[in-house]
This record gives sequence, C-alpha cells and structure tokens, in this order.
Amino acid sequence: MSASSSQILHKERIPATGCLVVPGRIHLDIAISLEKLFTKRKITWLIEETAHCDANLRSYLEKSNSGAMFSAEDTAPADAGSQLRGFIENDGVLIFVPSRATARNGTACHIPTAHLKVLCAFGLPILPVAVDVPRESCLSIESKSSLPSAVIAIGELISAESASLSAFQQALLTANEEAYSTRPLFKGSLAIALLEGLKKYGSKKRILDGSDDTELPFHKILAAAIVFSKHIRRETVKPRVAVVLPPGKAGLIANLAVLFAGKTPVNLNFTAGHEAIKSCIRQADVDRFITADPFVRKISGFPWPPNRDLIFIERVLPTLKKKIITWAIVSKILPTPLLGRLLRLNQRSGDDEATLLFTSGSSGEPKGVALSHRNVLANVCQFGTRLDLPKNSAVLGCLPLFHSFGSTATLWFPVIEGINLVTYPSPLETKRLAELIALHQVNIFLSTPTFLRGFMKRTDPAQFASLKLVVTGAEKLPKSLADAFEEKFSIRPQEGYGLTETSPATNVNLPDPEAKPNTVALPSSRSGSVGQMLPGITIKITDPVTDQNLPLNRQGIIWLKGPNVFHGYLGDPKKTAEVLSADGWFRTGDVGRVDDDGFLYIEGRISRFSKIAGEMVPHETVEAAINKVLGLDNDTERRIAVVGIPDEQKGEAILMLSTITGPGLEQECIGLRYKLLDEGLSPLWCPKRIIPVHEIPVLASGKLDIKACEILAKKSL
Repeated sequence: MSASSSQILHKERIPATGCLVVPGRIHLDIAISLEKLFTKRKITWLIEETAHCDANLRSYLEKSNSGAMFSAEDTAPADAGSQLRGFIENDGVLIFVPSRATARNGTACHIPTAHLKVLCAFGLPILPVAVDVPRESCLSIESKSSLPSAVIAIGELISAESASLSAFQQALLTANEEAYSTRPLFKGSLAIALLEGLKKYGSKKRILDGSDDTELPFHKILAAAIVFSKHIRRETVKPRVAVVLPPGKAGLIANLAVLFAGKTPVNLNFTAGHEAIKSCIRQADVDRFITADPFVRKISGFPWPPNRDLIFIERVLPTLKKKIITWAIVSKILPTPLLGRLLRLNQRSGDDEATLLFTSGSSGEPKGVALSHRNVLANVCQFGTRLDLPKNSAVLGCLPLFHSFGSTATLWFPVIEGINLVTYPSPLETKRLAELIALHQVNIFLSTPTFLRGFMKRTDPAQFASLKLVVTGAEKLPKSLADAFEEKFSIRPQEGYGLTETSPATNVNLPDPEAKPNTVALPSSRSGSVGQMLPGITIKITDPVTDQNLPLNRQGIIWLKGPNVFHGYLGDPKKTAEVLSADGWFRTGDVGRVDDDGFLYIEGRISRFSKIAGEMVPHETVEAAINKVLGLDNDTERRIAVVGIPDEQKGEAILMLSTITGPGLEQECIGLRYKLLDEGLSPLWCPKRIIPVHEIPVLASGKLDIKACEILAKKSL
C-alpha cells in the first residue's frame, strides 16, 4: 500500500494553530500522509505507554526522533495535558498513534475507550481524522486495485473547552461518513452489481427454494432474469412494476428482471389492509403486477386488479425456455462489461430510483420510500462487509420481500456477494424453517423477536447447530428471550436496527472478534444495545422539545446520515421536509443514546412516548416492566400493549390493551399498579385503565401496529 494512492478530504479544516491530531486508526502509510499534511510544522508523535505498534510504523517513528508518552491509567490527565501543551505551542502538532487493534471491518475508531477518555481530558484542542480503507471493506465484485489505499477525511476541530468523548465520537463518525461516501461503487448501477455477482458465482452459488425443494444455480437465475426482463419491457409501459410474491426463486427472478428491464420493482405488502394496499398501488402508479397463480389463490383477499394487468411468472417462463437456454450460453461467454452494455443496464445508476418500498404504516398511511442505486449498494456494502462472512456461507431468507431488511439482506446482498440463499415463503412456519436450516447447513438467520419466539417450543437444538449468526430487527429484542434462546440453542441472537428510509440497516451487534497477538480487541456487541454504527453512517442526538443538539450520551431524537439514507418520500415534499434536513440528516423519530464504546441504545419511538405532567414516558419501557411483573417475558405472542391518550389534567394518560384480563378490570389495574410501583416504576408511568381485547394488533413484520392499537383504545372511551 503506497501513501501516494491515499485520498485526502477537507484539508481546509486543518487549523493554523497547534492541536492534538487523533486519527481513528493508523499504519505506516497513514503516518506518512499525516506528516506531509503538517509539513513545516513541528510534529510530535504521542503514544500510550502500553500500546503495540506495527514494526514498520514503530521503526519509522523512532527515526523521527520526536515522541511523547502518556498512560491510559493516568488519574490526573489534565496535569499531563499541561505538560503536553508545550508540544503544540508555536503551531506545533501532537499526532496520536493508536495501538494495533482487532476490530470488525469498517470500524471507524480503533482506539480503546480508556485511551480516548484520557486524550479528551488533556484540555487540548483536538482534530479528529477519519481513515477509511476501502480495500479492507469492499465487496467481492469490486477491483481492489482500482480503489484508493485509504481515504483520509479531516474532521471539524474540537476546542479544548468542548473536548469530550461524545464530541470526539460524533466528529469522527461524521468525517468517516464523508470518507466512506466517496466510494466509486456507490455511483454505479445496482443492476450491474447484480450482474457481476451472478456472473462471478454462476455455477458456485445457488438459490434453494424450500417451498418445493428445487435448486437453481446463479447462472440459470441470470439467464431467466435476462429473458424475463425483455418480456417485461414489452408488456409494461410505466417505469414501475409491482411484484406480489413471497421469498423464493420466482420472487428473486421477478425483482432481478424488473431491474434488468430498466424499471423499478415495487414489492407490495400483501398482508396489509385493503386501504393500505390500494394507497401503495395508487402512489406507485404501476400498470402491471408480477405474481403467480398459486399465490393469487392463496391471498384471494388481496385487491387484485383485472387479469389483464397480471403477469403470471410461472406461465410466462416455460414459454421462454429456448430463449433462456440461448441466454445461458451467451451470458457465460460474454464478459460482464459487454453484457451490461448489451442489456443497457447502465442507463440508471447513482441517485436514480432502484426500488420502491413502503413503510409499514404502523402509525399512519404507508409512505413510499424510493431507494436509489446508491442507497442499496451502500447498505449492501455496509452490512455485508461488516459481517465478513466465510466462504460457502448460506443465509435463510424468509422475511417478506416488501420488508426492507428482507429486500436488502435476502435479495440484493446474497446475489452480489455470492452467498447461497435458502428461501421459504413464510417466517411463521418454524418447523419447516428449522428443517431447512439443518438440511442446508444455514449459517445466517435473519428474523424478528416475534418470529424467533416460535422456535422456542418446537425446535430441536440440533437443527440449529450450523448457525453462526442470528440477527433480529424490526422490534426490541427482550433480554429474557435472548437469554432463553442462547440457553436452548447455544447461540445468542444479536440485535440490529434500521429503517426503511435507511435501506435499512444502520446498526448491528456481532460476536466480539478474537484478539490477534499484540493487539487490543475492540468489542462489537453489547447486550441491550442495537450495536455500533455500520461503516459510513454518522449520528447526532437532539432534544425532543427544543431540537437543540445534545451530546451523544444524552437521551434524545436520533438523526442519521450516510450514503444509505433515502432522498425523500414519494410525492410528499411536506413529510420529506419533516424528516430530512437540507444537508442530508434524517430524523428517525426514535429516541436513544450512544454509550462510551459507540453502542446505540433505542429507548423508544417518539410516537411511542407520552408526555405526562411534563415528563417523557416511554411506552416500550412500561411494556417491558408489565411483561416482567406479569411473567409474560417468554410468551410467544404479544399479550399487552401500551398506548397514550389525551388527558385534561396531565396532558396524556397511559392505557393498556390486554388479552389476558378477566371480569374485575378495576381491581386488576390496581393490583398491576402496586406491582409496578414495587419494581420502582414512577406512578405517572402506570396504566390508568386496562382495555380487554381479543388480540394485540401486529404487522406482518412482527412490529406492533400502533395505529390499530390507538383505534382500539379510542373505541373504549
């Protein structure tokens, strides 16, 4: 790796006065690049006394003959800072040298928290420097030789008075987002990336459809998608095409073909209510629907359009068999660039629309989220490279294709990265899913806590022996469920986080890496959190009332920024303006905080908070306490839900929907109140009333249907 191939961003941020420069990571070429940035200024290398450096870097630093040491165990860092201040007088520069670390791919900060705390307590102005190394965290379809050896982004200077761990975390993540966003891949076409994956892994990887136990290698998937794309071009006029199919070979081919046709796939939520589905169809403005006869019969309640608008994939593909055979040969012979030009796959790329998804509508009408080629490619890279999966991995795809995680993780990711894809049309049939995991030695299982509970009673632990990673999202993972799952299956579920608007993954817990010799191992999981930020994503926290910026370790509204963040809601500039700032920050609507090691904790959704007597009350925290005192932690179904309603005296009041209540509701509510008070819950947080319901409304993703819960609560008043 040569320093000459490093790319430097924001040199204008380098202050003319002295400062402490803190790069997120360092190796010899980075040290050389940093030294060149501060030519003609006195440079002193600052090293923690127990740090381990690469031999070449250590040799280089020794030759510089200008170094200083400090201890991470120093109990008086301000005094040490006073001694170090002399090194930055007369515009001198102290450059911190992080120790060698074992960390997950794309980790922005390779500095142990204990070291960072001391650095921030020196009382010196700090210049954060992000170092992104694309060759270490790129997709397998990318040419490493065409990538810069490193992208170095200078962050905003932190004054001595403002220096803190939270301030440094935010400044470094923001600089890292700027560096990561320059990757050439993100300017390209999702269709081309998929073509490259299908070509590269043509006969090596396959989709295994658990609904009929058929297998198709990638090269056959490619040929079928190419031919079907030509049929779609002929049969459709509008730029978007609806897809109404479950996970499986038909759903994969349909989505690939729509993209290859130069159009946008719109995977519709067939489990939603009629009005929500009609809203999605109207907003998407589609003229044709790709589906299959058996599926039409299975979901007869779907507001299907006239038959002439339906394209039945299982009818069409057999009529194209000869063409598929021809294209199987052609696609094997032609190199990817020529094949891409022949299929006109480069006509859309970068910020052009790649796929259209809709929010769940859990708190209102579904909103159209048009994800660009850049968004999807960025998230596949962020998610896929952080996992760093071994060869011959297999992922189970049973989440719906209209679910953003199901779309990115079980459509685009396995095709681009060459991972065997095992599919099944429903996440609820736990017995069959367990059989498929065992039969095909699945390594990665993506699910939700709601769906995960179904495996606790009906699955033999031996069936999960091949699993190396279980990731949950869409809702909070209860510690009791994680503990019980780990005890039974000897693997702990890891909680992640994301939103449709972020393509979707932004955070994920992963097993901690094993430390390599002479390195410090940085943690990559923390119970109760949703994990650290994925590469190239930055975060800020604001006050829910004043919108003023808060330190990352304070609870507030979460804002995210990165190449995976969408550009706005379909045809709705007003709602877009409510969540997207002019400089690209996305207001998630979730409330949370970041701990000292960079792990994000979700405290709840702002729509799931009640303001009672001036106090913010998180519904999810109240639900967790109720589940605990009622012994419902291990139930496979939701039994209770908390909602807020207007209250004249205190602004809002808490009501509890429950499927387990008996005739004495008032007495039950009093009894529950005493139990919650014994647990230390504030009286303001206790439910005012219990409302009996037959079932708690839940969406197909497993998330609570907030809108339906509020309707039930209002009906009871």
